[in-house]
Amino acid sequence: MLLTELLTPDRVRVPITASDRTGVLQELVRFLVERSGGDYHEALRAVEEREQVLSTGIGFGVAIPHGRTPAIPELSMVAGITSKPVPFDAVDGEPVRLFFLIVGPEAAAGQHVKVLSRIARLVRREPLRQRLMEAATPADFYHALADAEAH
Repeated sequence: MLLTELLTPDRVRVPITASDRTGVLQELVRFLVERSGGDYHEALRAVEEREQVLSTGIGFGVAIPHGRTPAIPELSMVAGITSKPVPFDAVDGEPVRLFFLIVGPEAAAGQHVKVLSRIARLVRREPLRQRLMEAATPADFYHALADAEAH
């Protein structure tokens, strides 16, 4: 599965306006629910519960918050960048600017894991991270990701 099958330009927020961890999670979950349907509070609770287990800040200025809940009808994803780095308790201690949020039902657990893995693999590439963080529009972000998936 390609990320660009789940993440279209209308699912990218440039910039994310929140300036702290809680605000970013709330903003992204609301953004996802507006596009995918489902229950905002249940989706937020699933993401926050997962975040309490271990931060989803994977390092290099990237976080992949995620959760599983029947409140979202099918596996859904949104992404975005903040204009300023946000403290996120990432594994490397660095703040985060690049976010990918994934939420879906338990039935999509296999797809969920594949999407997480694909994001983590792609964002290890410094040129791609740089291009995503410099995206001025959702379309720029999407095209950077599409180009990376094509190679």
